[in-house]
Amino acid sequence: MSLTPQESKYLEKKIGRKPNPLEFQIVAAEWSEHCSYKSSKKYLKILPKEGKRVISGPGYDSGVLDVGDGYVVTVHIESHNHPSAVEPYGGAATGVGGVIRDILSAGTRPIAILDGLRFGNIEKDHHARWLFKNAIRGIADYGNCLGIPTVGGEIEFDKCFTNYALVDVAAIGFGKKENLIRNRAQKGDYVVLIGGSTGRDGIGGSQFASDNLDADNRSAVQIPDPFIEKLVIEVILEARNQKCIKAMKDLGGGGLSCAISETADALGIGIELDLSLVHKREQNMSPSELMVSESQERMLVITDLAKLTTLKKICEKFRVPYSVIGRVHEDKMMEVKLDKNTIAKLPSQIVANAPLLDRPSSKPKYLSALEQVKKPTMPTDISKTFLKMLSNPNIASKHWVYSQYDHEVGIRTVVKPGGDGASLRLDNGKFLSVKIDGNSKHCYINPREGVIGCFDEACRNVICTGAKPIGMVDHLQFGNPEDPEIFWTFKESVQAITDYAKYFEIPCVGGKVSLYNETDEGPIKPTPLIGVLGLNEGKPLIPKKIENGDLLIIVGITKDELGGSEYYEYIHGVIGGKCPIVDMKSSKKIQDAVLELIHQDVIKIAHDCSKGGLGVGISKLCISNEIGCMIFVEKIPSDKLRLDELLFSETHSRFLLVISQQDEKKVMSLLEKKGITHASIGDFSGKNMTFKEKSKIVACIRIDKAQEKWLNSLEALVTHG
Repeated sequence: MSLTPQESKYLEKKIGRKPNPLEFQIVAAEWSEHCSYKSSKKYLKILPKEGKRVISGPGYDSGVLDVGDGYVVTVHIESHNHPSAVEPYGGAATGVGGVIRDILSAGTRPIAILDGLRFGNIEKDHHARWLFKNAIRGIADYGNCLGIPTVGGEIEFDKCFTNYALVDVAAIGFGKKENLIRNRAQKGDYVVLIGGSTGRDGIGGSQFASDNLDADNRSAVQIPDPFIEKLVIEVILEARNQKCIKAMKDLGGGGLSCAISETADALGIGIELDLSLVHKREQNMSPSELMVSESQERMLVITDLAKLTTLKKICEKFRVPYSVIGRVHEDKMMEVKLDKNTIAKLPSQIVANAPLLDRPSSKPKYLSALEQVKKPTMPTDISKTFLKMLSNPNIASKHWVYSQYDHEVGIRTVVKPGGDGASLRLDNGKFLSVKIDGNSKHCYINPREGVIGCFDEACRNVICTGAKPIGMVDHLQFGNPEDPEIFWTFKESVQAITDYAKYFEIPCVGGKVSLYNETDEGPIKPTPLIGVLGLNEGKPLIPKKIENGDLLIIVGITKDELGGSEYYEYIHGVIGGKCPIVDMKSSKKIQDAVLELIHQDVIKIAHDCSKGGLGVGISKLCISNEIGCMIFVEKIPSDKLRLDELLFSETHSRFLLVISQQDEKKVMSLLEKKGITHASIGDFSGKNMTFKEKSKIVACIRIDKAQEKWLNSLEALVTHG
């Protein structure tokens, strides 16, 4: 655990002396990139954080949005990348546990989990397959034990993640506005550590996550225990109901060092704690081990003398260990004692606020070369191309994954995983829609337009359930920020998210930055992840069964934008080309119109066009409903494109709408009136997906064959290799 020479000098100057070894370790944990955001914080300030529903935004354990009728939803996103790359089961499981406690910190009950996962090429890489299987198992086991449904997510495989894993977990909470923890404290209040015992697991985890991966550092990986987490949830919620909690914080990165210093700094107080009082899992732990251990399932609670006895009784009722480890003072100092002897004493404001860095940045040289790639030739057999695309692990059904998750526990899940966005029933009769999206291929080719496309896709997915976006969280994942070219891609992404969020008036209520995501193989591609929450005050659009004669409407125009597409990379091995670009003005008009049609109850299914393009989007509709279609490709609104480009371009801001024949006039009239490009491109019937260009059949795929490729490819690959 270390500070740079400049940071050491800065610390000495600020405290007026040399820190002792324990103080040095405490500060090193808090000033790690993972905890301090010292490279990124100055740029994150530009994100729009205010909105009519925002109660609290970034900077807290979770963002809070008002959903009316005295209720709130909370949201947070975290990553556990380095730990999951070393020990995927425990790393992924503890990633779930950590983000759940962030939701709990606001005083809300966790009601849903989403995960975004990235691994190497599982078709060719046995290690990537092992990481994938065990990370999924860790997420499933932890979430299922807690009784919190995993309702959605997304998965991407790419060679840039070789010997690595990105494990992002988002969690949603729900509760009454009046029960929110307001975080306050005064002199004499008690500091209580509740939950799992402190051990030697996770020591130095924040520093481990703030440097290039050391695959041998297994001691930095935390050990999960979902059963005590479940009990901690119930303890905290009952303590909240009995007004025992004045302030609260999850013990995440940096352990006690960060929890104590950040709580004291945020509340403008001093905290004195005695490490001899901490309940421990192991004997003879040193003070530095106790301060930086990241053992899981622990919460820090501040209560007063009047409620301390009640809090203890609640812990004892649920058989959850606790320790009264300290008191609140007015001196704004973080004082650490051992058997009443002071062993560290630092100003909490200094510990909690690392000196920010102003890193150099420069546009990556590789970008201009990627724009100049030569177009591949069109395949002679488009039908075979369809089947190959459907078996691509990035496109094939993820049923094998989400079937391991309990996505119905809690009886809130209305729209389940596997579609566009998930939809959850709220107690006030409204519905919450949630989705996370990312696309490292697009972001590599064009960092700005790539992340805007991820944001737009997440919004479209939420729109497809009938909900209007009300807030977003981001997770920004990049390689070493000390590389000016990598840092440039980070800055571009933040500005892009800001521009889109401001235009669409979607406030950022939380997020996470994860840097140093690289191995000996090199850095990952820029991988920002966007999570969007939508609110539906009516009824959600639950996809209806497609019947013979139903019509397919496409909204939006298809463009020559195949750079970063699955078609270019998976079929042709081509990396580069023009990345899809979002026209925000047009996209907003289209989103609003589709939402209006859904609320008029004239849409049977709304599905966005994204990964794999129009061809894959149509295939999923047919496969899921076991029905064929007849598509007239010349009717598809587009630039002048070849057949393969028309079918597999991943142009944004497009929707596929399935409607009944009797609703055609109403749908077309509204789209016409709003000046939105659209067309009726075919209908559903039979057992084949047939694509015609004028009178010529250009592709014909049997639904049962397409279904077999799409449904079984990923599972067969993972289970049988």
